[in-house]
Amino acid sequence: MKNEKGFALIELLVSITLLGVIAASLYSALSVATVGSVNTDVQLGAQNWAELQMEYVKNQPYNTTYSPTPIPADFPDFVTTINATHIPSRDDNNIQKITVVITYQGKTPATLEGYKVMR
Repeated sequence: MKNEKGFALIELLVSITLLGVIAASLYSALSVATVGSVNTDVQLGAQNWAELQMEYVKNQPYNTTYSPTPIPADFPDFVTTINATHIPSRDDNNIQKITVVITYQGKTPATLEGYKVMR
């Protein structure tokens, strides 16, 4: 027992170091999971908003340009761009390719394409 002086202190330092490494690993994993969750929320919100905009355009009278609806508080910082391109066809039945692009903080989390025919 006399030769074991200070051994408890070394054990204590090793266990504190081990706990510190484990805590840092858990904190890092939690941080990555939080960032992933935020990115998923943005992508799902952008996809939902793009689908709503596409339905809005399809319910509008046939036109060469379409304005997006005002962005509600549920989708902050989203910028909506709607492009309508005439597609020439043999019968010229006025087919449009509609592209809805949602931009969020300089990135494009959602792009949706659809077609509209003048009836």
